Amino acid sequence: MTRPAPEPVDVQRLPELAHAVLQADHFPYLASMDGDQPRLRPVSPVRTAGFTVYVANLRAYHKTIEIAANPKVELCYLDKTHNQLRITGTAVLVEDRQVLEEIWSENPLLRQYLGSVDNPDLIVYRIDPNCVRYMREWALEYHIVPLET
Repeated sequence: MTRPAPEPVDVQRLPELAHAVLQADHFPYLASMDGDQPRLRPVSPVRTAGFTVYVANLRAYHKTIEIAANPKVELCYLDKTHNQLRITGTAVLVEDRQVLEEIWSENPLLRQYLGSVDNPDLIVYRIDPNCVRYMREWALEYHIVPLET
């Protein structure tokens, strides 16, 4: 079997290509560490601003303990043609009331499930990116995507 030949990546279009993958995958995977054991689970971001991603969580979930012990996380997005976007960053607890209320008003599922933005079970993390990488299917080569300023 011959190796597929990936389409070349126009590095000038990296931000555009990366955002296309981000917009196409509504359930990326979030990786965190549980001591020395990696953990991976699908998440549903509640807001995205550039490559900064906000993820809601319930206080009782184990990832709360994992992220408190080690806030370094990675998100992996995959589109239908298997192009990949990886966002490596730090998960920061969102405490800004205005941001929480905006996220709350933008997400009917949160409102239906939790009833109130003041529900003590609700936690929202902002994942601040420090590295964004894009890979076209079969390319087997990541390209660093410039972080937006």
